[in-house]
Amino acid sequence: MSRRTADAKTGNAMFRSFAIFNYRVWFIGALVSNVGAWMQATALSWVVLTVLTDNDAGAMGLTMALQFAPPLLLVSVTGWVADRFDRRRLLMVTQSSLLILGAIIGVLLLNGLMTLPLMYVFALLLGIVAAFDNPTRQAFVSDLVDRENASNAVALNAASFNVARMIGPAVAGIVIVAVGTGWVFLVNAVTFLAMLVALWLIRVDELVPRVKATGASRLADGFRYVGGRPDLLVTFVMVFLLGAFGMNFPIFASTMALEFGQSADGYGLLSSILAIGSLAGALLAARRDRARIRLVIMGMGLFGVSIGLSALMPTYWLYAAALMVTGFASVTTLTTANGYVQTTTDPALRGRVLALYMAILMGGTPLGAPVVGWVAAEFGPRIAILLGAVMALVAFGIGFGWLVLSGRLHRHETRRFALSLDETRPISIVDPVAPEEFSDEVAATTPISLPDVRVPDLTRDTPPPPHRLTLGSPTPPRAATPRATHHDLYRPPRSGSATA
Repeated sequence: MSRRTADAKTGNAMFRSFAIFNYRVWFIGALVSNVGAWMQATALSWVVLTVLTDNDAGAMGLTMALQFAPPLLLVSVTGWVADRFDRRRLLMVTQSSLLILGAIIGVLLLNGLMTLPLMYVFALLLGIVAAFDNPTRQAFVSDLVDRENASNAVALNAASFNVARMIGPAVAGIVIVAVGTGWVFLVNAVTFLAMLVALWLIRVDELVPRVKATGASRLADGFRYVGGRPDLLVTFVMVFLLGAFGMNFPIFASTMALEFGQSADGYGLLSSILAIGSLAGALLAARRDRARIRLVIMGMGLFGVSIGLSALMPTYWLYAAALMVTGFASVTTLTTANGYVQTTTDPALRGRVLALYMAILMGGTPLGAPVVGWVAAEFGPRIAILLGAVMALVAFGIGFGWLVLSGRLHRHETRRFALSLDETRPISIVDPVAPEEFSDEVAATTPISLPDVRVPDLTRDTPPPPHRLTLGSPTPPRAATPRATHHDLYRPPRSGSATA
């Protein structure tokens, strides 16, 4: 057992990834950098809405579209880059580029030289850099921690993201009111230094070895892989609808703040209150041993209901209270979806699959944000929020329908009002000689504590009988299988290869 693995096993269940030095350094750097990023995001939305335009939500929607279009358009290239090149060095390049762009925007604003078309250009440039930065950062988590701690590390990343979300917007609102938006961008530029220092301090010899796919001919492998995984297809569809219509919080919160007669500090406070619920969702996700698609579906339903109720709130503080539930539901859904994709994907293709995931999540914004912005400008922010709620409930219907139609969720055979959820396929065990090169069957699960059971005779041709998992019942024992061959490691998975 490596020192990294042994240290991680001694930590608290919720914070076990902190036992790993590289992850601790990464977490601190990311937290500081995320605070600055949220300050900049708040300032960018506010300056477009109130300084460069006269409360034009449509212009804000277009700005968001320009930021989030590159991840969708460049998905195959960015995913291949994340898999092919050294992720640590690549992050140094992207973080340095974001630092420079933030500093330039701040200087232009302080000197009164920023215009709306010029802001559109910078929004596009930020989006291009983020298109390479996002999948690399997501995949780099798997380089920092062992496979068994990946889901916990993803959830703690979300916690860091949302702690910063609590601090950044509130601080940005105060700074905007006190000294102006330009200083917010300069502060953000400085916070990127924390991430660059963290990347420099990381111990390269303790990074988890990863499988590297060679050759440009593998660019489409991520698409083929997802196409053979119905569970990932359903997850991606739900995430797309959520990202396109439900996650437009800058539009929702800023226009609702104006409707309630608030200024920049009131808008920043709404974003911070939203982050309180988001942080709670991230911490609860960190306690779970693995991410399950059923929780993605339930979180989507809760999001649709909560954001719909927030649109009906008559006062600023009641709306703020509803945002906490909305934040909890959104982060529960997205953190679980992210962890599910990471822990059930072949490591050789993880960067490309995560690039596709991030492209679908962020790339939905160029399609949905202009529509939501136009609806907010023409019919008011409450109607725009209700549109997001309807689309979230549609996504929930798609996920729940897949559970039922796939036969995984059905009525219990003996208990009248109970439901039963079948195990997708028997969980197999492979020889751990090469732990990073495991098959799709193994990638579909994370380690589970097993009771002492008799190992079946591997020479018999008769396969073990399928197990049925009832909600609330203990996990059935794994069935041992022969060691996977090299051919099996890269064989396209059969339909429904991941645990629901």
